[in-house]
Amino acid sequence: MKKPIRIFLADDHAVLRAGLKSLLNAEPDMEVVGEAGDGDACVQTVAALAPDVILLDVNMPHCNGLEALPEIRRRTPASRILILTMHDDAEYLRKALSLGSAGYILKQSADTELLSAIRTVYSGGVFLHPGHTKILLEDTLRPPTQTHTDDPVGILSERELEVLRLIALGHTNKEIAGMLFLSVKTVETYKARVMQKLDLRTRAALVRFALKHGLLDEAR
Repeated sequence: MKKPIRIFLADDHAVLRAGLKSLLNAEPDMEVVGEAGDGDACVQTVAALAPDVILLDVNMPHCNGLEALPEIRRRTPASRILILTMHDDAEYLRKALSLGSAGYILKQSADTELLSAIRTVYSGGVFLHPGHTKILLEDTLRPPTQTHTDDPVGILSERELEVLRLIALGHTNKEIAGMLFLSVKTVETYKARVMQKLDLRTRAALVRFALKHGLLDEAR
């Protein structure tokens, strides 16, 4: 009898993990061999289990999925990593693939696509939603643009700039979420991405950066 696909679940929602575990274990060719609720625990556990496929959430405490991904690949290079996330975001998609993910699937599509995605990446393929494939194709066909490495502001997206400006103006994450019609968790994610891109560690450093680069100038 053919061995089942050994799967590891990394997601901070215990109820979702339980549902996924039940779904996957019901398949004759799949077996959940381990799970973790945060990125650090995932990194520490997968090396011993060496699963075939790792379902990795992006937003997790202590160490998010994208931060954990390179270390997971270093420790278990044979494991295929499939990002399972609520973020239908082109930047997350590009980042995940650049770090070595074998696929990117949205949680809202998990009931129809997950089983196929797992089998695809396990067999050596890459799984993407058609809309995500279109994004990558457009990236490939788009003519190269001049980069401005001397302008750190240029590496931020418009949404990241919005969040940075509002942080610098003294608004809380909750207030920013209401102003931009986002969840607080999404605002926290944008803030973390800005800090990572700019190599800044504190809120005060973000404010100093915004002031230094004129981001609070209404004419900008």
